[in-house]
Amino acid sequence: MWTIIIIALIILFIVMFVVGIYNRLVQLRNQVKNSWSQIDVQLQRRYDLIPNLVETVKGYMTFEKGTLEAVIQARNQAQSARSRVEQQGGPTAEGGSLKELIAAEATLSGSLGKIFALSEAYPQLRATENMQRLQEELSSTENKVAFARQAYNDMVLTYNNAQQKIPAVFFASAFGHHPADLFDVQDQEAKKAVKVKF
Repeated sequence: MWTIIIIALIILFIVMFVVGIYNRLVQLRNQVKNSWSQIDVQLQRRYDLIPNLVETVKGYMTFEKGTLEAVIQARNQAQSARSRVEQQGGPTAEGGSLKELIAAEATLSGSLGKIFALSEAYPQLRATENMQRLQEELSSTENKVAFARQAYNDMVLTYNNAQQKIPAVFFASAFGHHPADLFDVQDQEAKKAVKVKF
């Protein structure tokens, strides 16, 4: 009789232990998704500001048509990559869509940097209130994206650590959990400051 009770308690302990691991991983995955949604909101805000920026500078930068077209193309590629991340199940799903988005975002940031660098050559453009407001809004948005990216990366680190620690490492993949990718800049050229020559 006591043997059956002891075995039942051991089984109950093991089941509760595994349920605890499962619940912790689910909680962390949901926190990663929440952190991702904060990045997503800021990226959408950035994508919405870019057409206004391009329209503002279009009249002044008649000779830099290629730069403006590159910004629009980079924006469209980044939006498409962001959509693919969502279609594939978000940032915790397996696949290369987040890496594709990171690369597209690096290209977009570089293109925006070139517009702002070129705008220095047009004093009348720099002086317009609309251009100053757009620069301020984009700068603010870039800061918000950076803060959201940092929070996301912190949550990804916690989530990935929880999956890789014993005993969760034995159950994580069986429960459908996979390491999430960090949102960092892979392209070393994108990390360099834009050089302007006139």
